[in-house]
Amino acid sequence: MNDSAAHRDDWAESEELAERMIPLIGALRREHDVVTSLHGHRLLGLSATGLVEVHERVAQLGHERLPIEDTLAVLEAIHALAPGASSLDVARLVAGHAESDQSLENYLAEELAPARGAVAAEPTDVVLYGFGRIGRLLARILIAHTGGGSGLRLRAIVVRRGAENDLAKRASLLLRDSVHGRFAGSVTVDEEAEQIIANGTRIQVIYSDDPASIDYTAHGIHDAIVVDNTGRWRDEEGLSQHLRSTGVARVLLTAPGKSPLKNIVHGINDETIADSDRILSAASCTTNAITPVLAAIDEAYGVVKGHVETVHSFTNDQNLIDNFHKGDRRGRSAVLNMVITETGAAKAVAKALPQLEGKLTGSSIRVPTPDVSLAVLHLTIERPATKYQVNDYLRRVSLHSKLRQQIDYVESPDVVSTDFVGSHRAGIVDGLATIADEDTLILYVWYDNEFGYSCQVIRVLEVMAGSHPIVLPERREVTLQG
Repeated sequence: MNDSAAHRDDWAESEELAERMIPLIGALRREHDVVTSLHGHRLLGLSATGLVEVHERVAQLGHERLPIEDTLAVLEAIHALAPGASSLDVARLVAGHAESDQSLENYLAEELAPARGAVAAEPTDVVLYGFGRIGRLLARILIAHTGGGSGLRLRAIVVRRGAENDLAKRASLLLRDSVHGRFAGSVTVDEEAEQIIANGTRIQVIYSDDPASIDYTAHGIHDAIVVDNTGRWRDEEGLSQHLRSTGVARVLLTAPGKSPLKNIVHGINDETIADSDRILSAASCTTNAITPVLAAIDEAYGVVKGHVETVHSFTNDQNLIDNFHKGDRRGRSAVLNMVITETGAAKAVAKALPQLEGKLTGSSIRVPTPDVSLAVLHLTIERPATKYQVNDYLRRVSLHSKLRQQIDYVESPDVVSTDFVGSHRAGIVDGLATIADEDTLILYVWYDNEFGYSCQVIRVLEVMAGSHPIVLPERREVTLQG
């Protein structure tokens, strides 16, 4: 048999094994509220080809190659054990079993014991106030996460009526996206009820320009978390208008919040969220991208000072062609120019990492790309480092640490910005670009400033709602020595 025929046979075999996984993945989610992933890449909803592809992708991102037959074996054993509500990383379970001397069934029974009898959280209603770039991505993620009725439930969006056929246009924008592709499923409208129906989820469209006057209970919505995606209000006084509406319990802002609001970067300071916090901020996309990396470096090497330069995709607040704009330079064409602008992300890091207060400066260049940005961290560190040491440490942080949802790591001479569209991580360290010279360290961190940030917002929502299931295997601390 020639090599070409052998590769075809290998692919066909992998696809057949993947096809057997699909009903197991679905049944675990529907029957037991178990979410499965491979190194953080969710498996629910993937086709057979998609499951094979994700195995290839995690290997390309620096993980050990995972035999697809091992994934299937673990999924079959998990299904037989029928654990309670949990988030299970199958790849790490495969690796853990390989290091143990137990049978697969005994190993999993022991490893998944904390999930035995675990019950899913009561459902929490979510309302999206604003339905722009972030709002629609949050909707996609919330709909994809919908399982047995537990956890976060997207109930409504609030917008200003923009046209006679407003409902159809909103639905179309949810269905089709020039950057992130077509919505995975079905999107229809119920004109009479003024609802968008996405994969069976009925989303009430509420038309209003006054956040304080809406009666959400009239639509069966109670104790909701309102996610304000408009950026119109960033202080406590403005955002508290939402709390005056009937049926609202808490508010989350998808932009940097002004003091005294807590700016939350999930993985860094989400443990500070208290039940008494009625209004919170999920900070900015750039702050979410760089803060976890800075936290890891500060813990291992100590950050003396640094400068953050972001090369950021253009956004809706810029003009397509030259026109008046209240901001400096942003009036010039976003699609024809690189535009120097300000960023508060470097200073905002200190709101999540107080030990870096006053140590960082920052600036930004907007560039003619629609999504995915790059942060360049130029740091002076206390303890000398080599490129190999730093990269090895950050790679292990991305694989095993408590920051593995936030930090990813890649070593490839071929990757460019579009390769990171759709990344679930807040930031991805480009290991080949790392520069280390004694006390000087320069890191390049890619981030999908739309989708990666939206995933962070969802994680903050889960903490606010108390809806995130137990994570297994437990994440461990990572040190320089490994």
